Amino acid sequence: MPPIRSLSALCLAALLCAPAARADSPVPTGAASAPAEPAGAPFSTLDFDWRDASRERVVPVRLYLPDSAELRNGRLVITARKESRNGKNYTSARINTRDRFAFRYGRIEARMKLPKGQGLWPAFWLLPQDPAYGTWAASGEIDIVEARNPGSTGGNTIYGTLHYGGQSPNNVYSGEQYAVATDVTADFHVFALEWDEAEIRWYVDGILFAVRNTWSTTAAPFPAPFNKPFYILLNVAVGGNFPGSPTASTVFPVTMEVDYVRVYSGKP
Repeated sequence: MPPIRSLSALCLAALLCAPAARADSPVPTGAASAPAEPAGAPFSTLDFDWRDASRERVVPVRLYLPDSAELRNGRLVITARKESRNGKNYTSARINTRDRFAFRYGRIEARMKLPKGQGLWPAFWLLPQDPAYGTWAASGEIDIVEARNPGSTGGNTIYGTLHYGGQSPNNVYSGEQYAVATDVTADFHVFALEWDEAEIRWYVDGILFAVRNTWSTTAAPFPAPFNKPFYILLNVAVGGNFPGSPTASTVFPVTMEVDYVRVYSGKP
């Protein structure tokens, strides 16, 4: 596979540039080998904001805050807490690379350990840098991995999904779910997506679990909308229609740990 693009291994918390690497380089397996944060990289370059409640299909019970994410032992740690702030019952974090990094085609992967508990919805996903074909979901969304109630009623099941079609409520989606062999909340796993003009493939720990080669948008012919640059998001949502509400069994605070995010090849 071609070398990683100039952004190479995405620095976890600052989402800034790391030294160039090659796709055939050994994959880091722990904090010691995770990409280093550049000297003086400002943590404040991250975006923390509300996620669109209509997209998320939720009652917005949580607030995304910058102090809910940190670098810890070389890893990005997003923490969801049960606390009342600004009229919300929970806090968490969402990070995105919009206007700092977007890519089109190639391979993206992250080595992650998911949070455990009922009412949790961790996600590693992509949205269009510019909504060329209209508002959500006419310009597309690519969910590399989502989990619903991981380690609880959701077990080790993960989801890979495309959203496309028309603008909401005329959107459609297509995807697969897969039961990972070992605990997604106790062990690190590599979640990956390979994306080219005519096909998108989802992997976990090197195992192919989903393929899609048909999609559409009402605004343009195939391969739209997945023929434009997309940016990266990482977040832990709490509550909503997809996972349901937390219960007494959910032990807060809970964390999602990200060892690294890498983008290989790709086109501008």
